[in-house]
Amino acid sequence: MSIVTRFAPSPTGYLHIGGIRTALFSWAYARKNKGKFILRIEDTDTERSTLEAVEVIKNGMKWLNLDCDGDIIFQTKRFDRYKELIKILINQGDAYYCYTSKEELEELREKQIKQGEKPRYDGRWRPEDNKKLPDVPENINPVIRFKNPKKGEVKWNDLVKGEVVIKNEELDDLIIARSDGTPTYNFCVVADDWDMKVSHVIRGDDHINNTPRQINLLKAFNAAIPKYAHLSMILASDGQKLSKRHGAASVIQYKDDGYLPEAVINYLARLGWSHGDDEIFSMKQLSEWFNFDHITSSAAQFDQEKLDWINSQYIKNKSNDKLANLIMPRLISMDVEAVDKDILNKAINLYKDREKNLNSFANDILFFFKNINPSEELKNKYLNNKSKNIIKVFLGEINNLNWTDNDINEYLKEFVKKQKIKFPEIAMPLRIIIAGTDNTPNIGSIIFILGVDVVKKRISVFI
Repeated sequence: MSIVTRFAPSPTGYLHIGGIRTALFSWAYARKNKGKFILRIEDTDTERSTLEAVEVIKNGMKWLNLDCDGDIIFQTKRFDRYKELIKILINQGDAYYCYTSKEELEELREKQIKQGEKPRYDGRWRPEDNKKLPDVPENINPVIRFKNPKKGEVKWNDLVKGEVVIKNEELDDLIIARSDGTPTYNFCVVADDWDMKVSHVIRGDDHINNTPRQINLLKAFNAAIPKYAHLSMILASDGQKLSKRHGAASVIQYKDDGYLPEAVINYLARLGWSHGDDEIFSMKQLSEWFNFDHITSSAAQFDQEKLDWINSQYIKNKSNDKLANLIMPRLISMDVEAVDKDILNKAINLYKDREKNLNSFANDILFFFKNINPSEELKNKYLNNKSKNIIKVFLGEINNLNWTDNDINEYLKEFVKKQKIKFPEIAMPLRIIIAGTDNTPNIGSIIFILGVDVVKKRISVFI
């Protein structure tokens, strides 16, 4: 069997983490089996769908390197095909026109709720043998409903959930075309999956109630039934459904927040799926290892600290040149007029082992390109008369230094011995004066990178 998977988002909002994980697993399974991965935009909700949301989907997929096969498919371009298939269902007696008004449906719903029944369509316009249908009312455009089987059951072996069985009597007659003639979500999905020969439908388990309806529709067309894999939802660290308040807005937000795409992919792959004890792996490895056997059926929990750790590992292992290309625009956005590439490269090399995202990285090395004034709290804590006298001595000897990283660090060690002070007594004031913070890596290396002129200028301001 040829493997065909699809990612089918609706362009009605942001592209969130759960959606991207679905896309990632669909992509990985197709790549593992040398199959086809389709990107399908389900934009039949014309009132809520926007071009901006479509661009967000495309940009998010591009940023994460989730390449699809062939052109992007838009459901709104397939309306003629949907109408053709709906007509087939009507002609073969598997669909019918329903003239029930919204007021009648609301009245029926209220009555069923009062009687403790599950709200559902009562089939009043469903054609049956020896059944007299109501007179067709005037001025009501009918919807079209699928004639769902009344007996039997729908059964499938879910690749994540295991065997699922739904009795047909639990399902009412689904609307497949609205009163304006536009097809509904469930019908379009069936038509698309059939026409596109989708072999595996991988999606969130919030769609599991749609599956028996879609299977029955496929059976009405005598179409092949794909295999289904319903992924459990992703919960926030507090156990609640992941939402904007947890920081899970758009996937692109993670790009803006300084995360690397390969880190986001790596983290999402481990969110509900595992390959032994492997924590860090490439997209190539994922596409080789991925299977459904190691997808957990329980809800996954989003862990921001784990994402930060994985991102830090990718930052450590990324080349300085590539990091420079990502950090430079961030520095410019912080009003740095010119970025010395040699200084940037050295700063990156010094800081890369301690950074968790590109934004904090750029912020931490900003002082190399722009003077940062320390807070009054830091000045009061570290810059007193004693420390200023120590710094004066250091300033007086700085011109005599052989300007190499190693020599400057060796000099500082000797300076401490000669002045009979502890290392923090020189290091902390220098950090405050030069970097505007008390939290930096090796101060000798920072002095070396900045150069003698900049160091002297910044020290002179304080003494």
